[in-house]
Amino acid sequence: MLKFSQLVAPGAIVAQVKSSQRDDVIAELLDSIVSSGTVPKALREELLLRVMERERKGSTGFGRGVAVPHVKHKGVTRMAAAIGLSQRGIDFNALDKQPVHSVVLLVSPEDKPEDHLQAMEVIFKNLSKETFRRMLRQAAAADDVRQLLNDADNQVLPA
Repeated sequence: MLKFSQLVAPGAIVAQVKSSQRDDVIAELLDSIVSSGTVPKALREELLLRVMERERKGSTGFGRGVAVPHVKHKGVTRMAAAIGLSQRGIDFNALDKQPVHSVVLLVSPEDKPEDHLQAMEVIFKNLSKETFRRMLRQAAAADDVRQLLNDADNQVLPA
């Protein structure tokens, strides 16, 4: 079974995103995945363009303060996610029109759609839990987020 903590690239937790603008936040999270070494720097611009195209087709701000932008690319060899948190909130054009406070960016290999779906399932399973969302939003540092992911994987969080 895929674990949320394994999805999130080392160093790809941004406890305080710098911007409140959707595009800038996505770029910041993508940069954290690139700097983790999971995705080649040469793919950064194209991945960013593809994520933005996806957002233009329909927001990945799903409501309840959460957004999950995602992209598949043939140059990506393994799945990686980044998590960004915003106290002030990001206008993600979310379905419920509310600001987003927790963003999970997922980058996946194009030739492994089943892995992408499994990763999305793990992400949504956790983000659909009120306790997880609240604790994620309250996390002050990357270590707090990492601990929360481990707790969620080990199912030690209250429902």
